[in-house]
Amino acid sequence: MVQVKQNLKNAIRTKLLNLLKNQKEEDRFRKSRVILKKLFTTKEFKKANVVLFYASFDGEVDTFEMIKQAQRLGKRIALPTIIKEKRALIPCLVENLQEELVLGPYGIKQPCPKSMRPLNPQEIDLAVVPGVAFDEQNNRLGRGKGYYDRFLGNFPSYMPIFGLAFDFQIVKRLPHQKGLDVPVSRVIVN
Repeated sequence: MVQVKQNLKNAIRTKLLNLLKNQKEEDRFRKSRVILKKLFTTKEFKKANVVLFYASFDGEVDTFEMIKQAQRLGKRIALPTIIKEKRALIPCLVENLQEELVLGPYGIKQPCPKSMRPLNPQEIDLAVVPGVAFDEQNNRLGRGKGYYDRFLGNFPSYMPIFGLAFDFQIVKRLPHQKGLDVPVSRVIVN
């Protein structure tokens, strides 16, 4: 049964990663702006002082404009740093996207080691996380390495976790494993 679920996850992941990569850039940016407006009007975002974002890549919902606008609103921003050897994700404060980011494992931008300012997960008021797909029950399918699931599994239960997605990334039902796959509180879609 576990292998069947894994095969189904892999099939969904492959299909949606191709859709993300092949989406026109102008469509991606237009839809991302719609998602930004929806995110910024949520009560959770308005209340948050520290927001964990992700560094978008490979066709994902663009977060860089969100980060810049959130900083202009006075929000403190954290981005994940991947420690591949430990299979860990560490949230780190970022002030200057141009100066403080380097390419990390998997080709994703992350805070550079010399400017790392790690945060305790309890200091984060809102986590905004990526996903390859989400379902109608807020289950999340990532890229398959488990970094976010391990990280989010340690979050306090009251912490809001928002997924960002384009409409084609929402599926009826995702295979998931209780205790391993961490759902999000809400998915914001264009």
